[in-house]
Amino acid sequence: MPYPVSKRILDIVIGSIAFLFTLPFYPFMMLAIVLESGFPIFVKLDRISEGKIVKAYKFRSMVKNAPEMKRELLRFNERKDGPLFKMAHDPRVTKVGKWLRKFRIDEFPQVINVLQGRLALVGPRPHEPEEVSQYPEEFKVITQARGGLTGLSQVQGASLLPFLKELEFDKQYLERQSVWLDIKILWETFLIFFSNPTGV
Repeated sequence: MPYPVSKRILDIVIGSIAFLFTLPFYPFMMLAIVLESGFPIFVKLDRISEGKIVKAYKFRSMVKNAPEMKRELLRFNERKDGPLFKMAHDPRVTKVGKWLRKFRIDEFPQVINVLQGRLALVGPRPHEPEEVSQYPEEFKVITQARGGLTGLSQVQGASLLPFLKELEFDKQYLERQSVWLDIKILWETFLIFFSNPTGV
């Protein structure tokens, strides 16, 4: 699925501004993570974007053996409507991680993915490969688009949405996408972040 030049320009301009704005906070986040649980500071998570696996960067907000622990915690999954995993009091999340996640600071490094051209500022929510493998056939087209840091589904409720409803919003976005829609979604994301940082 060809990526529009206009969207790429928007990614570079706004992504660069966001990176420069958040960069001064990096040393404090890095120090907090190291003091509590050591290295690594960053994690690279497998996500599907444009039909292939990309490594999405995040500040580490979980214990080091989080992937292994997930298999043991699957029986506590609160999401019963699809392949996504959600646990209100996930024991894998560190104390610093809870704070990073509350204000979505753990996602700041994903701006680097945007500048690299692996993710977009706005697009369908990029999911893990095992989650994508369970998409119904009518939503497979979403996997060919560049995943976004925010998107139509995120400003409509993100993790609060039923799984299929989230996919419907992502598909609607692909059918309607434009620079103006991206700007509208970015503005709504900005408003949600500062009025209710945990609500995106």
